[in-house]
Amino acid sequence: MPAPPQHVGMSRCASHCHHVAEARGLPLTSVCSAHIGYNSKGERLVAGVVPLSPDQNYVLLIQSTRRKGWVLPKGGWETDESCQEAATREAWEEAGITINIDYDLGTIDEKRPPKSTKDRARYSFYQATVLSEVDDWPEKHKRERQWFTYAQAWQELATRPELQEALQRSTINQV
Repeated sequence: MPAPPQHVGMSRCASHCHHVAEARGLPLTSVCSAHIGYNSKGERLVAGVVPLSPDQNYVLLIQSTRRKGWVLPKGGWETDESCQEAATREAWEEAGITINIDYDLGTIDEKRPPKSTKDRARYSFYQATVLSEVDDWPEKHKRERQWFTYAQAWQELATRPELQEALQRSTINQV
């Protein structure tokens, strides 16, 4: 597994978690869950990106590992990193892309009905321009990535209204 590019800003915690997970043959989430941030309402803090092509005609989606279908790169915001650092790290780990963050798209509350308070999430999304795609990235073995137009992505994200809202807040060309 290649090291992330220097400007991705992987935190010491994230780096430690990766090494521990690799050494033990465990999924990263089972090692790092203690470092994921929660707000005062018990909502999990999630950082993500709407990764656009430089011409803003396409958005890059990745395959979900928990359900069938496509999602935006996103994941737990660790307690020792900024939200932008978390979003950039998730783009690298899940999609194998280097990005430039262009805009803060704000926060979006979980739209799905809660199974419990622990299942609730508060999403912080950024619009980003994809600078490069690498052939080998940390989650390559469990995810595919694909470019979609706005209309295609809107349809693929139909079961995830919070992700649709992030897409809609972006400046992607909707033609």
